[in-house]
Amino acid sequence: MMDTLPEQIEIPAPGLVALVTGANSGIGFDIARLLLEHGLTVWIGARDPEKGAQAAEKLGAAVRVVQLDVTDPASATAAAERIGELDVLVNNAGVNPGGEDISGTGLEQLRTAYETNVFGLVTVTQAFLPALGRSAHPRIVNVSSGTGSLTWNSGPNPQFDWERVQGGGIAYRSSKTAVNAITLLTAQALGDKFKVNALAPGLRRTNLIAGMNVGGDPAEAAQGAIRLALLPDDGPTGALWSWDGTRAPW
Repeated sequence: MMDTLPEQIEIPAPGLVALVTGANSGIGFDIARLLLEHGLTVWIGARDPEKGAQAAEKLGAAVRVVQLDVTDPASATAAAERIGELDVLVNNAGVNPGGEDISGTGLEQLRTAYETNVFGLVTVTQAFLPALGRSAHPRIVNVSSGTGSLTWNSGPNPQFDWERVQGGGIAYRSSKTAVNAITLLTAQALGDKFKVNALAPGLRRTNLIAGMNVGGDPAEAAQGAIRLALLPDDGPTGALWSWDGTRAPW
């Protein structure tokens, strides 16, 4: 498998339809914006319809909004029925319930992280698999984290201050390790027609952690997601990629 994604982005086919979950703000918002700029029909999934409408107002009249709570299977099924056909699924919705290590993490933090980041991702993917299977160019992008890479967690991490964060954030980080595993196994199960990859976006200024105002521009990370969402038919599948287009270790 290649170690670097192609820099040139070419639309696999005209008329592609994409869904971005958790697109009210942050990286998801910029992913939706960039997909619109590339000419795709873009749906944004929003748990809160009012926040979805507010995001759509900023994105422009071309975007479409669907109510979608990734933790609710009935909501995911209803969203799939409403959208109908789909070519690109970006599983971006995620939560970070805290930075505690094993001594301070409560089971509720673990449940919260896994309910959205893992079970929600699987719920939405399963709901849209029939539509993606009908697509000639199906793409799944799972927004993960470099802090979920076991290799990077075992030593220097190019995206984070490893010495400062090692051992912490066990709920969020282990949930993203699970996302990486699900990405690989999904790619193996679906075969080469599908392109299923995970993105390590790096530390970004988002509302993932309340009050956090550090990190890089979310739009920079979104560019990495666009490369994966619009991979050519001979592109890679079943890998974790850094936002800059280089392959990251599991």
